Amino acid sequence: MRLLIVEDDKKIASFLEKGLQEAGFTVDVCHDGLDGLTLALTEPYGAAVIDIMLPELDGLTLIEKIREKGVSTPVLILSARQSVDDRIEGLQRGGDDYMIKPFSFNELLARIQALLRRGQKNGAESGTITVGDLVLNPITREVTRCGQKIELPAKEYALLDLMMRNPGRVLSKTSILEQIYDYSFDPQTNVIDVLVCRLRTHVDKEYKTKLIHTVRGMGYVLRAE
Repeated sequence: MRLLIVEDDKKIASFLEKGLQEAGFTVDVCHDGLDGLTLALTEPYGAAVIDIMLPELDGLTLIEKIREKGVSTPVLILSARQSVDDRIEGLQRGGDDYMIKPFSFNELLARIQALLRRGQKNGAESGTITVGDLVLNPITREVTRCGQKIELPAKEYALLDLMMRNPGRVLSKTSILEQIYDYSFDPQTNVIDVLVCRLRTHVDKEYKTKLIHTVRGMGYVLRAE
């Protein structure tokens, strides 16, 4: 599971990164709101930990902007602001939980795990994921388009599952490689291009409306025009 930390205090950010990595997570860290916004909109994350007082773009505005773009990544707000009004504002503007500094790492880890479980439960209750006329059932692993069943090999299914859980979000080749193949990006490899091409053959080839799009220099995105 991949997490995002947006924290301008580099000591706290390093502490969180190390602890969460030891807990088994892959962690991306940035130290200002604009970089955090870019990552949150372009990379798939299981959850994000976001400070409020950030340079370039404050944390609450960052959260509002990703919500406006349809990003539903669970957000744990981490802040020195501790009044009830501050906590209410953080939740009303798109946060899912709120912790006050100084904090217990074990409690923070438990809260992140609770957010992840909640997201998995909501995904299971919804039963299916739909983008345009493409439907994926994560429980039965059945994929259909316009009611027609599509048989997918394991890697193509894994890529489609990743893309359908992040509709409208551009996924970089690096992030796809890490999520699907779980190893570091080799700039010389074309394995992702080949995989996307194979998935397009199954999902888009027989249909006039294409759902998988290339964003030049950035990656790939699944969206219904």
